[in-house]
Amino acid sequence: MPLSLAERASAGVWTYIGNAKGLKIMENVVEVERKTKETAIRVSLKLNGIGPSEISTGIPFFDHMLTLLAVHGFFDLGVKAKGDLEVDFHHTVEDVGLVLGEAFDQALGNRKGIKRFGHAVTPMDDALTAVTVDLSKRPYLAYQVPSFTASGSGFSVSLAKEFFRAFVVHGGLNLHINVSYGDNEHHIIESMFKSLGRALDQAASIDERIHDVRSSKGTL
Repeated sequence: MPLSLAERASAGVWTYIGNAKGLKIMENVVEVERKTKETAIRVSLKLNGIGPSEISTGIPFFDHMLTLLAVHGFFDLGVKAKGDLEVDFHHTVEDVGLVLGEAFDQALGNRKGIKRFGHAVTPMDDALTAVTVDLSKRPYLAYQVPSFTASGSGFSVSLAKEFFRAFVVHGGLNLHINVSYGDNEHHIIESMFKSLGRALDQAASIDERIHDVRSSKGTL
């Protein structure tokens, strides 16, 4: 069974700074930190924000993608990451996914009253991506990307997959990313992040008709 955030904090790797879990936390800023020998990351998140962001990971393209996630999801998002980029981008990208997933999980609280499901289709020039989200607490990533001409930027669709996988596991969501077509790697990745922001905005929004969690079982 995965360790709780409190258990991870006691191990000296994670730090959670925030309020008691529940719907009210969605109106507040959640802050989560993670420090290892490879990376040091701090994320601040407000779900029902207006989209401003302050991102610094040392990877400019990744900064741009996280900014798009915040803008199109209407999240107030701060990410500060320092990693061993001289080795490669992988550790930093994956660990940002871990910490951002933890922040989303904490910000969602008990997930009562949220719509739970979200879907968005976003074009970016030659690329078209559909993203579907279920905030089910049952992590799963489906990742369908067609053949394309790589951009050579150093940030690939395979690296993006590592971010999404880490985000899914620690955020407790079922995420399906389906790229219908695209020739340019940059455009494909950008359409993914925009769609993810839009889908998460839908799924995390409150519906006054939902008085508990949106499940016939009565629990997620």
